[in-house]
Amino acid sequence: MLSTEHRAIVTATVPILEQGGEALTRHFYLKLFADFPQVAPLFNQAHQQNGAQQRALANGILMYAKNIDRLEELGPLASAIVNKHVALQILPEHYPMVGASLLKAIREVLGAEVASDAVIEAWGAAYGQLADLLIGQEAGVYARQEAAVGGWRGARRFMVAEKTEESSEITSFVLKPADGGAVLDFAPGQYIGLRVLVDGAEMRRQYSLSDVSNGRDYRISVKREEGGKVSNHLHALALGDTVELFPPSGDFTLRDGERPLVLISGGVGITPTIAMLGAALKTGRPVHFIHAARHAGVHAFRGQIDRLAQRHAQLTRHYCYAEASEGGAQPDAVGLLDREQLAAWLPATRDVDAYFLGPLPFMRAVKGHLKELGVPEAQTYYEFFGPASALN
Repeated sequence: MLSTEHRAIVTATVPILEQGGEALTRHFYLKLFADFPQVAPLFNQAHQQNGAQQRALANGILMYAKNIDRLEELGPLASAIVNKHVALQILPEHYPMVGASLLKAIREVLGAEVASDAVIEAWGAAYGQLADLLIGQEAGVYARQEAAVGGWRGARRFMVAEKTEESSEITSFVLKPADGGAVLDFAPGQYIGLRVLVDGAEMRRQYSLSDVSNGRDYRISVKREEGGKVSNHLHALALGDTVELFPPSGDFTLRDGERPLVLISGGVGITPTIAMLGAALKTGRPVHFIHAARHAGVHAFRGQIDRLAQRHAQLTRHYCYAEASEGGAQPDAVGLLDREQLAAWLPATRDVDAYFLGPLPFMRAVKGHLKELGVPEAQTYYEFFGPASALN
């Protein structure tokens, strides 16, 4: 039970977390994988190496500590965590393992003088409260997914029905259920959890769904990453091969509205926005689709978008390549997508709904450009599970 004294102790640790949160979470993951190797498949080891997961966890812990007396303020962050957990099938039995490793890391990183028995007790109680909150919300999502038309719980086997090369790096896979049944509907922008065995080791990943929901199958579009075990495994799949999927999840979704819609993507960030585009065009809503790529060879879905623009007068599309192309399809601009170029491609009104996704530097730049150009922050949407300051 989290007492008033516990809350005060946790709140008092905020300055320590602000200074050394990432060091703590790096040590936490080392302890977790050493003591509980069975949870390793739940984590992307590439994100471990580049520090992304450590930063995301440090942000989550810090925000929880800051808002321990007003948990309603955690709404968006808690929703993002729940959706990530559901996509990877985090279960109640995983939480005690995480809690034990977290408390051990706090003691070992901060030392017994700072991380006294009282501090460990307080954080144990606080973690228990957070775990109960997340477990309860996740249980509700699992139950709704299982009860819905085409829904299921846990892993379900799907086979590769179609495989299409979208660019030199990105390949699309249409995945149909091996049992021949219907599939759960999803909102444009959501992702799906995937489980595969690579060299005998279980690995789980999340991939954005890159086409509108149809009740029959799912499409994911995967960038082949250098050294990426799962992405290279998927690119090697043949028609008829199988993978296991978890139900769709995610709260970066297209919202209904009548304002002009702006979809901005960089690189493989185009995968959720292409699904959003397909859904938005059915409504008659004006759509401005802006995509940035390194060059023509890595620009996925260009032909599909160009065909849609020919058929739908409400669609305006613009392409920006970092490098000039020699021959073939040309971009509308060369260089990075800067504020001036974005201003020229936005509709005259700044009263728009803007969605953007791509590499972190790209997202940071776009977020700043939109703010400077007068697009209301409350009408900008993106998915980033990390410290908000990283996008400022």
